[in-house]
Order: sequence, then C-alpha cells, then structure tokens
Amino acid sequence: MELENIVANTVYLKAREGGSDSNKGKSKKWRKILQFPHISQCIDLKNKIDVSYGYVVDQQPIGRELFRQFCKVKRPQYSRYITFLDDATRYEIAADEHRVDLAYEVVKRYLGLCTESQREDSGGGGGCDSDGGKCDDDSGIGGDTKKLSNHDDPEKSLTGSNSVTITNTINVSEKDEFVLDVLNDDMVAQVRNKLSTSITAVRAFLAGEPFREFEASMYFHRYLQWKWLEAQPVTYKTFRMYRVLGKGGFGEVCACQVRATGKMYACKKLEKKRIKKRKGESMVLIEKQILQKINSRFVVNLAYAYETKDALCLVLTIMNGGDLKFHIYNMGGDPGFELTRARFYAAEVVCGLEHLHRQGIVYRDCKPENILLDDHGHVRISDLGLAVEIPEGEMVRGRVGTVGYMAPEVIDNEKYAFSPDWFSFGCLLYEMIEGQAPFRARKEKVKREEVDRRVKEDPEKYSHKFSDEAKSLCQQLLVKVVKSRLGCRNGRHGAREVKLHPFFNSINWKRLEAGLNDPPFVPDPHAVYAKDVLDIEQFSTVKGVNLDATDENFYTKFNTGSVSIPWQDEMIETECFRELNVFGANECPTPDLLINAPPVVEKPGCFPFRRKKKQTAREKPVPFNEKLLSSSQTTVSCSQAPNES
Repeated sequence: MELENIVANTVYLKAREGGSDSNKGKSKKWRKILQFPHISQCIDLKNKIDVSYGYVVDQQPIGRELFRQFCKVKRPQYSRYITFLDDATRYEIAADEHRVDLAYEVVKRYLGLCTESQREDSGGGGGCDSDGGKCDDDSGIGGDTKKLSNHDDPEKSLTGSNSVTITNTINVSEKDEFVLDVLNDDMVAQVRNKLSTSITAVRAFLAGEPFREFEASMYFHRYLQWKWLEAQPVTYKTFRMYRVLGKGGFGEVCACQVRATGKMYACKKLEKKRIKKRKGESMVLIEKQILQKINSRFVVNLAYAYETKDALCLVLTIMNGGDLKFHIYNMGGDPGFELTRARFYAAEVVCGLEHLHRQGIVYRDCKPENILLDDHGHVRISDLGLAVEIPEGEMVRGRVGTVGYMAPEVIDNEKYAFSPDWFSFGCLLYEMIEGQAPFRARKEKVKREEVDRRVKEDPEKYSHKFSDEAKSLCQQLLVKVVKSRLGCRNGRHGAREVKLHPFFNSINWKRLEAGLNDPPFVPDPHAVYAKDVLDIEQFSTVKGVNLDATDENFYTKFNTGSVSIPWQDEMIETECFRELNVFGANECPTPDLLINAPPVVEKPGCFPFRRKKKQTAREKPVPFNEKLLSSSQTTVSCSQAPNES
C-alpha cells in the first residue's frame, strides 16, 4: 500500500518538474496540436468576437503582445506611447524607497520641468532652457515624436499648445504625499493636472488610428489564428491525469497536465449521477459561471470546462503548497503563524475578497481549508461552490457556510450582501494568529447549536500572540452587528476600509497586487502537501440514477472548453507563444497568412516512390467573405512587406 503512494507521488512530482526531456512536459506532437489554421478558416471570427481595443489589447494577453510587436516592428513612432504606459505602471508598483527617484523622472523627462535644486546646480543653464524652464530630454526618444492633430495627439490634449514629448513617464497619485512633499506647490499642481488624465489620453490615442492600422495587419490576423486555436474542443484527451489530491462534494480532485503545453492544473471532477441525485445542477452551473467570470491572482481561476461520459470537469489553477489549515496545525511547533506571516496571507485574502465583491459575488465560505498556497508561497481563495452573485443594490438570504465561521446574520437567516465574508475573514485571521478558531477549540466536541450561540453572543478571547493592531482588526471584523462591522459600510468596496486599518500599514498594496512581495514561506518543491492516496476516502457508487436526453441541455451549458485569458496566459508562460508566433524573413507573412499562397512544392528525394506528404485540413484555404479583409496585408509579397513601416 505504501508503495502505491510512493509511485503516485513520484510520477506526480516528475510531471510538476517538467519531465525528463527538453519538452518540459509537452507532448511530442505539441506543434501539431497547436498548428495554426490557414487565415481563410478564421477570418470570419471578426464577426463573432469583440475586436475593440479595450478587449483585444487591454484584456487579451496574446492580443496585447501582438499589438506591441506590431508597434515595435512596423510603427516605431507608436512604441513611445506604450513605453509611457509601461513606465506609469512601473511607478505604481515601485518599492517605497524608489518612488522619489521615479517622481523626479516625471518632473525632468515627462513634464519637462526642473526643481529649484536642479536649476542651482546647472546655474540656470545646462539642463534647463531659458524658455519656460524646460529640461533637455535625455531619454533618447527626443523631439522627433510624430506630431498629430490636437484632436488625436494625447501630448497636446494634456499640455495645450505646448507639446511635451511622452517618454519614460511616471504617474503620481493623490495618495503619494511623501513623494510630492519634495516638490514645490507649482510642481505639485502641474504633476497632478497633467498626469491625472495622461493614461486615459494615451490609451484613447492608441485605440484610434494605431489600432485601426493593427487591425489591417498580419499581426491581427495572427491574433485571429490564436483565437481559433483557443476555441477548439476540449476533451479528456487534452490532458494527462495524475494522483488524487482530495475530494469535493460531487467527486475527486486530481492533478492533471495539458499535453500541448505541459502546464499543470487541478481537475475537479463532478460525477453526473451524483449531481442528478442531489439535484445540484443549478449549484454546479453557478459555480462554473462565477469561476469563468473571475480573473485574479488571489482567486483560483478556471482554465477549462469539459465533460466526459461520467463526469463534468473543472480544470483549475493548481495549488501545490497545501491549504492554510494544514500549515496552521501540521507544520510542527505551536499551532498558528507569527504576525508577519499572518499579515501577508490576510492581505492577499483581502485582495481576493475585494475582487469577488467588485464583481458582485459574495463568497460565503472563507476558512483555512479553502485558502491554498501555490509553489511560490502566495495564497488564493478556492472552492466557490457556495458563492452567489448579488445584483447591484440587492441582498440575498441563505443559511450556508461552515459552522463556526458563519456570521450572525447568516445563522439567523437574515438578508445580507457582503458582510458575511468580512466576519468569516475575521475568524480566519484570528485562527492564523491564535492557532485555533475564535468560537470553537481544535477537535472540541460541541453541538452546532452551541457554536452558533457563541458566534451570536460570546466575545472572543485574545492571548499574548495578538499585537494591539491585530486585536483591533479582529475585534472590528467580528462585531455582531453588521452596520458596525469593518468592511460593511461601503457595499462592494468594503475592502478599502479593511486595507486602511493600521494592521496593514506595512503593506504596499500596489506591489502586493502585482505579486511582487516576497512570501514569508515557500513550500518545498519536492514535497506533496496532500493526504496519502489511500487515505483519501473513496466515493460510493451512485445507484438508482439514470442519465437521459433531458440532461444534455445542462451539460451543453457546462461544456464550454477553454477560458480565454487563462488559456492565453498558459500559451505565453509555457513559451508556446514565443516558439510558434514566428513570421517570415523581414517580417513578411508566412504561408498560413497569405490568402493566395502558392502551393508548397516538395523537394525531390532519393526515393520517388515515397508517399508524399499531404496538406493537412488546417493548412487548406477555404472560401470566405473578402470584405472581412480590411486591407491587402495578407496578399502582399515578401518584397513589399518591409515597406509597410
């Protein structure tokens, strides 16, 4: 029996490490699986998907990469605007000790202004002109920026008639008073006035003529090819399955790997007969739809949804580091975490709840078992089976959750919005610090009614493990009355109140949200943080339930295949995008992008009787509506292509 567990763990760990060959877990046929179709087979997608700048560039990872590639190669004058957006982001997520230096870059490079100390150092000359105190631009992008009309040019929309070159730019927000203190009042006003609308103005400019040119280029057609691949059917053959990691309400959760990319996921199997017996169709579909709607680094994301003969499968972000309950109680020493570690996990959970609440989703099951660690030590919220979407301004009722973590209003079956999540979060924070839940001791045998009474009536007890700030935060989160509870006075934006609590004063939220803060604990990459295979209780066989044609409508709604953003992120992370996104010499179209591509002539070999290689179905051109080609980009020859820039 022990041997079976060792074998299962060994195979699983080898898959996590990318296998023993250079393909990093990819199938030997991965290029064939991800072969691009001929452009004529996917050009009609333009009529079926959103092709706006806000979607293609702002939301789609591959669309963003191709737009940037187009600007860099074909339209260098647009690359400077992208550089501006990158540097604005760089400032927003910079460490505190670097923000002052970056603020000076704004003053010098973007605003074209000098501080008094810079003027004195230069003696009134050197780096500054006599005309308006403008600084020389040393960024290398200089004065040859393409000038556009006042209507189109974001530079002029920000500065009036005086043009300011957009170069390495930093965005200074209202809250960054420590940065602005080093500048005089006039500079503070100019920084705020000019940069408050700069990002919006630059994006509006890029969404105009630059995006229209991109849409008429081979780079956009390549984007359509990727979208075609993304929409291909997903079946059990798409994945390799590994050991069972745990169990859910309707079936097992096991590790799996995408054959084409080598990416590891967790596959949550929902047995069809078990769903039908428990009448859980609505619950399963709601969970799937909520997961599909979410894209957050602090919530487990859905990558694929498909069906097999016996089960519906949700393919989710794999979290190899185990859950917080395991780490609180089973890692040796006294239960619980030191304050620094508890603060880090709590901050990331706050970000996850914030993302859910902004989408109008109340979680209703925040507890240590549902907070999972990834390979690097970051945490994500998981298991959204009890989550529900609340329309703006409305409330819901439902006595759901886990005993000891449910808020008083849930226990009393009152109407609520997002308040139960902040109470449960208070229970989670308390347990991380104290090493036991606030209303029920570890392994204490007590009736549910007694735990519910404690939640509604008893105050929590705080030990020496709590700092004053930690105690204050827990007390405010565990208030029995909703109106007085921290996080419950701003509806969907209650996380703002929680983030401002002194317990989180040391957290740089921008860096945390960008995943740039180092976790206090990194799981062992050679360990499996899961029960032994044979210790995971097996599901019994469901009897007396038959599946019929009436169930097909439900299965069709569930079986939607790939989820766009996670799928594209997977292509980029596993380097499939880099290896496949290749164009011809001098950036001319490859045959799959040419409408009238000449047939490929095979070189004669030594064996004339050898079977000739047939053109695959994906490579064959098909009839299409030529009005969908907004330019002759795909029909240009290689000799003409370089002139495009």
